[in-house]
Amino acid sequence: MKQQNSSKGKAGEAIAVNYLQKLGFKILEKNWRYSRLGEIDIIAEDNNALVFIEVKSRTSHQFGHPFESVDEKKLGKIKRLAEIYLTQKTNTNYDSCRFDLVGILLKEKPEITYLKNIY
Repeated sequence: MKQQNSSKGKAGEAIAVNYLQKLGFKILEKNWRYSRLGEIDIIAEDNNALVFIEVKSRTSHQFGHPFESVDEKKLGKIKRLAEIYLTQKTNTNYDSCRFDLVGILLKEKPEITYLKNIY
């Protein structure tokens, strides 16, 4: 099951990267990990904003929309990881930072839902 979820996640992240690049985002990092605390799926630049992006993928609505798995605990973890990232990358000079969410329903033609500035 973990392998299947992992490949589903990777497929969703690849779709999200492609989608974000078409919107004009510059992808800086993919699957940025800090120790055992976790990872941020995508870190990107949008104009002069640094954007931390969580990607959630599902194959159906059977267990709800992909966004439904992102709760306050998950958002808190992403925020902590973003703070660590910013302290490690001393050359970051952005006007702002934000947190976005990309939900992908993996179908023959993927359905992409994008939420900007979720936190």
